[in-house]
Amino acid sequence: MIKPHTSENVLGGTLELCSTKPLTGYFRDGACNTCVEDTGSHTVCAVMTDEFLAFSKYVGNDLSTPHPEFGFVGLKAGDAWCLCAGRFLQAHDEGCAPKVNLAATHMRALNIVPLAVLKLHAVDAA
Repeated sequence: MIKPHTSENVLGGTLELCSTKPLTGYFRDGACNTCVEDTGSHTVCAVMTDEFLAFSKYVGNDLSTPHPEFGFVGLKAGDAWCLCAGRFLQAHDEGCAPKVNLAATHMRALNIVPLAVLKLHAVDAA
C-alpha cells in the first residue's frame, strides 16, 4: 500500500488543496501530496502561464494537449497543477517559472527547490 508523507506545506502549515478542476496531484486528490513512489516529486503547486506551458512542451512534457483516454483535459494559463519540483527549478533557471501557491506546495519540494526560489514566484508576492 502506498502511504503519503505528512501533508505539511513549505511554510510549516497544513498542506492546502492545489486544484480539483483540473484534478491534480500524484494521488489525484487535489493536493500535492507525495510518497516514496513519487520519484518525480509532484510537490509544487504551480499556477500555469502560457510561457511555462510552451517551455514545458518544448522540453518534452506537453501539459496543454488534452488526452481524454487518460482523463486529462489539458492545462491552460491560470490552472493550478502539482508540478514536478525538478521541472519547476529548471523553468526558474530558464526564466519562465510559473507562479507558486506556497500553502499548497508540499514541504518535500524543499529537497529540490530552495524556499527563497519558491517565494520569488509566490502568487501573493508583490
